[in-house]
Amino acid sequence: MTLKIENFGCRLNALEGDVVAARANEAGLENATIINGCAVTAEAMRQTGQAARRAKRTNPDAKVIVTGCAAQIDAPRFAAMPEVDLVLGNEEKLTAAAYKKQNIAVGDIMQKTIATPHPPVPQNDRARAFVQVQTGCDHRCTFCVIPFGRGNSRSVPPTQVVARVRDLVADGHKEVVLTGVDVTSYSRLGALVRGVLDGVPHLERLRLSSLDAVEMDTTLLDLVIHEPRLMPHLHLSLQAGDDIVLKRMKRRHTRAEAIDFCARIKTQRPDMVFGADLIAGFPTETEAMFENSLQLIEACGLVWLHVFPYSPRPNTPAAKMPQVAGDVIRARAARLRTAADTQRKSWLDSQIGKVQNVLVEKPGEGCCENFARMRVPENLERGAIVAIAATGHDGRVLESAR
Repeated sequence: MTLKIENFGCRLNALEGDVVAARANEAGLENATIINGCAVTAEAMRQTGQAARRAKRTNPDAKVIVTGCAAQIDAPRFAAMPEVDLVLGNEEKLTAAAYKKQNIAVGDIMQKTIATPHPPVPQNDRARAFVQVQTGCDHRCTFCVIPFGRGNSRSVPPTQVVARVRDLVADGHKEVVLTGVDVTSYSRLGALVRGVLDGVPHLERLRLSSLDAVEMDTTLLDLVIHEPRLMPHLHLSLQAGDDIVLKRMKRRHTRAEAIDFCARIKTQRPDMVFGADLIAGFPTETEAMFENSLQLIEACGLVWLHVFPYSPRPNTPAAKMPQVAGDVIRARAARLRTAADTQRKSWLDSQIGKVQNVLVEKPGEGCCENFARMRVPENLERGAIVAIAATGHDGRVLESAR
């Protein structure tokens, strides 16, 4: 009898997977597979359904449960699948009682006004621990369905965040990642980060998940520039590099603001490295508009890029806009990835010979402060931070003398 959790999508979903496992065990659930699905793209929804079918095929006697944003947004779709025994919403999955329900248990997440507390579940399988600071999103970007899967923005009280980080450090974690759906919507995020650093002095490394640069407060900006315990890596929610596309996406920044932000941070903290999300083939995107996004990779010095081929999401304004042909979307996504590969390889070249502080995450591999992966000697202890020089790279991962 086994309980298996399959997580798809964001770091928050992965963290909630730990809570799901704890609550399902509390409910006495056995011989079951829980698919903690994602809904950010049509492909993510497809993968959620595919995982459910695979789970039943692998173990016909197991109970198959689908939850996460995929279930919250389209519960009937998964409830209609013969392989699925139970569908749980994003709030319901965090309660033990839900695992004793039948067929569908999905409430109205838009009515939620507070973040459901996560129990202090150990994260022994992670060298980098995650801590939720908020969930939900108050923005309504025209391409995005996630607010309807997560609800409106709800923040975790600072005292709870600090206490959770303190517990994880006591458990032996040297790096913690503050995560959420729209992290920069946290009121006075800079004060929260300052509170974590001051309140947990033995925390060696703090990292933030995806950020909206225009929402970063002055305290946070000062910490990003001057605080060595805050890692020199920011992942930015940019989505596009053309002003018309950004306006049609209902984003809150312009191309010039994105470029200026990266330049200002890089000038004051030269070791800072940027990652970003970019969408290829947003509705109405012309070749000239796409070129602006393509050129943004070099203009902002984006090293770690997540490229999303646009796919229409149900009940979003962008789904009703004039669509770009599928083959054009795929070609543009490929061009973004090629440009990203070139930028990343150039940056990796610049790291050769430099000593990296590497958090060992598994035998033979770890994570540098700048978010680069690095191959290290396999005898190094998991969770240790070691200083080791980069001797080369394979285009994606740094090498060291092993």
